[in-house]
Amino acid sequence: MRLYHGTYADFDVIDLSKSHKGKDFGKGFYLSDNYEQAYKLAIFKALQFKAAPVVLPYQFEEDLLTDGTLSFLRFDEYSKEWAEFILKNRTNDQDINVHSYDVVYGPIANDKVGVQVRNLLEHNIDMEVFLERLKYMHGITFQYFFGTEKAISKLVRI
Repeated sequence: MRLYHGTYADFDVIDLSKSHKGKDFGKGFYLSDNYEQAYKLAIFKALQFKAAPVVLPYQFEEDLLTDGTLSFLRFDEYSKEWAEFILKNRTNDQDINVHSYDVVYGPIANDKVGVQVRNLLEHNIDMEVFLERLKYMHGITFQYFFGTEKAISKLVRI
């Protein structure tokens, strides 16, 4: 399968140490199988850094997700389990992820995740409302998280 990473800078080597903690699925490298989605993210990042948008294409053998080569977690829809996983990752202040999956696939949370996490932790909303508010406003879109060197080694830049 072909995957895309939207960014503001071209690079040849994926460096997980440059990843940021507190993201949807943890500290890792995020990709999409949808070019337009990756391009929109690239535009957003480029505006932040006053740079040009860049979409980096990768080839990935999808069989590696089911043949036991990589540990894999999949969320096919918004669910309570997905929301709880987002919450654990978004509130993790450590440099080590709260899970050990090589690859995670699932919906992207909306852009206001931080506000909703705070509302939940302050008991202003419950988990059901939290889940509803995490749903992306423009319809469901998915992301791939590659969180280990083992997983990264399976991506081939094309």
